[in-house]
Formats: sequence, C-alpha cells, structure tokens
Amino acid sequence: MKYRQRIYYTDSDKSLMWDRWQNGESLHSIARLFDRGHSSVQGILAETGGIRLPPRQRSPRALMLAEREAISRGMVAGHSMRSIALRLGRAPSTVSREIRRNGGRRHYRASKADQAAWDRAHRPKTCKLVQNRALASIVARKLRGAVVARANCRLAKVHLPGR
Repeated sequence: MKYRQRIYYTDSDKSLMWDRWQNGESLHSIARLFDRGHSSVQGILAETGGIRLPPRQRSPRALMLAEREAISRGMVAGHSMRSIALRLGRAPSTVSREIRRNGGRRHYRASKADQAAWDRAHRPKTCKLVQNRALASIVARKLRGAVVARANCRLAKVHLPGR
C-alpha cells in the first residue's frame, strides 16, 4: 500500500482555499485542486472555527527590527541600558525587558529576538465558540447543521459537511 506524502500548505494555498470556500465551492472541489481528500481542506478551514483570520500585523508600539539592532549595537559598544533607551526614545524598562527576555546581555541577537517576539505574539487563544455554547449553537444553525465540537479547550473545531 502506497501512502501519499504529507503536504504542507503555503499561505497562498490557504488563501486560495478560503477564497473558493467563500465563493460557495464544496470541500471536495477545493480538495481536488490539491489532489487531496476533503478532510485535508476541512482541517485548514475548521482550524479557526470556519472564519478567515485577518493577516497578522505588529502593533505600532512594538519594537521594530531596527530598534532591536540598535539595542544590540549599543550593548556591544558597552553602553548602558538607560543610554540605549534614551537614543531610541523608549523607556529603560522596555530595553531591559527586551534584553532579559531574549538571552541577556551576553546572548542577545536582534534577528532572533525579533522572530521570538513575532512567535510569542501568536499565542493560542480560547475560541469564543468554546467559551459560549449558546453562541456555538447559533453559529452551527447558521452554518446549516454544522457540528461545533470542543477540542483541547483551546480551539473550536467546526465540522463542515459541505456547503
């Protein structure tokens, strides 16, 4: 018996899935585009409760990569955290926490710190459909009989039978 190789969908693949799903195509027809079964597409769509997420953006208040590089250069030059913060126009506590959170004075690297901040910002959040069963039943009714099930107390999986 030959098994298919696991497929990792790119962001553009996922975007295509969402576009076709919103245009009313069935899971089966979308899955045929990728030569996969409908459950493969269903997993992508159900991951967010059947709702397309907006693209991720950083807060304008978050440190930018250029600021992190300035922190790194300042530390290498032997400047104090206060003087680095003054140059950046940031609070000294912001610089201190940034350094401590990302390896300390000896191991701080701007690019790694920037990626770690991006990863930390995408934490799992409890879905409203898990928290509020009344809302889940309303959503299920509106999705024409879809079953909203609780999974891992973090995500709500919506089993979409087709559109």
